[in-house]
Order: sequence, then C-alpha cells, then structure tokens
Amino acid sequence: MAGALILIIEDDEMNRKLTRDVLEVRGYRTIESGTGEEGIVLAREHAPSLVLLDIHLPGIDGLETFSRLREYPATASIPVVVVTASAMADDRVRVRAAGFDGFLAKPIEVRQLLDTVSGLVRVKDQDR
Repeated sequence: MAGALILIIEDDEMNRKLTRDVLEVRGYRTIESGTGEEGIVLAREHAPSLVLLDIHLPGIDGLETFSRLREYPATASIPVVVVTASAMADDRVRVRAAGFDGFLAKPIEVRQLLDTVSGLVRVKDQDR
C-alpha cells in the first residue's frame, strides 16, 4: 500500500538511493540505515511496514540483524526481505530456511522490487 514506511538497511549508498527513489516515486515513505545496528534502532523507533535488508553489512551482518529483529517483540512480525548479490539457488534456500519473508537479487529489478514490496505490505496491512 502506498504511503507505507519501508526501512532500507543497505551499506552501499548507490543501492540505497536507487531503492529509495523507486519506492518514493510509488508513494512509499522510506528511512535508511547503512548498518545493521542502526537499522535495528530505526525499526524499533519507527515500526516500518517492511524492512529491505542487505546481507553483507559492516558490523553485524544481515543474518544477525534479522535474528535481533525477530527477538524483539515490537519488530518480530515486521516482514523482512533479503536484498543480496548472493543469488545462487542454495542462497535462496538458506534465506528461506532462516525465515526471511522474501528474496531480491542484486542488481535490483525495479518491477520485482515493487511487486515484492506491494505484496508484503498488503499482507501486513491485512493482518492489522
């Protein structure tokens, strides 16, 4: 649903900008972090409708960030989508097994990004 708040946790500034610009043009609001630690703080403060999470981050990686989001009651039910350049079939299986809600390969395909975000935000809104 347009207007929903999306948290982008991505250390590459160009990837963050591309994702932000695509989402904002479609009416989504965004907040951003370059690290997992800061992303967790933002998720707790703002309760976004969705988190887009890079796996390879400085400090704690995306898997640890995801684990910490799931441990905290206020962020445990926020859908989290992995955004990664590690796009082999076994990477997808590992991500699904970890409990992520979705998988997007880099480079990001705009249509796939928008479809994934729209679908998960719609489901999240229906759960409320």
